[in-house]
Amino acid sequence: MNPLTQFKKILILPLLIALSLIVVVPARATPSCGLSTVILALEHFPSGSLDLMCNELQQYGWNLKTKVKGDSDVYIVQNTFPPGADTGWHTHPGPSLVTVTAGTITAYEADAPNCTPKIYNTGDSFTDLGCGDVHLVRNEGLVCAVTIAVQVIPAGQLRRIDADQPATYAYALPSIIAHLTTRKSQVLRTELLFSDL
Repeated sequence: MNPLTQFKKILILPLLIALSLIVVVPARATPSCGLSTVILALEHFPSGSLDLMCNELQQYGWNLKTKVKGDSDVYIVQNTFPPGADTGWHTHPGPSLVTVTAGTITAYEADAPNCTPKIYNTGDSFTDLGCGDVHLVRNEGLVCAVTIAVQVIPAGQLRRIDADQPATYAYALPSIIAHLTTRKSQVLRTELLFSDL
């Protein structure tokens, strides 16, 4: 073997290894984990039938306007989250009105500064604009959590669109895992305490 060829192979190999460590591979779509979804109802609304207006500003201090162009599918969905379950990163092609009916969920928005989550407890409601807003919902609690969502989707489209994990959350993942580990150790300490009684 030519000593020069051997020398080139030796120099190239560490360079290739170093480059492979530096190159960041984009995250792949993140499917749900442990989540159980039941579609309770699905109804089709022709274009114009969701154009609603109700002006009760004087009597109730309330005003509603919706205008939807194009046919729509309206879903009523129940999501059940055992402890540790999550939706995976995703979006929807339309808005959702969500109510937590049991337990507590933690919602992470892809564009949230410092990866700051929002926590929703039983009885809390929130909206999800969808339309490309990427998010993940997780049960970080110790009991099962349940949500009910009403979703308005363009007719015939997928209700849920998986999304890649945002790069900002790749750095936050260790702190999220640490948080979950701390919660799990708190549960174990509590169980041990009560088992001694």
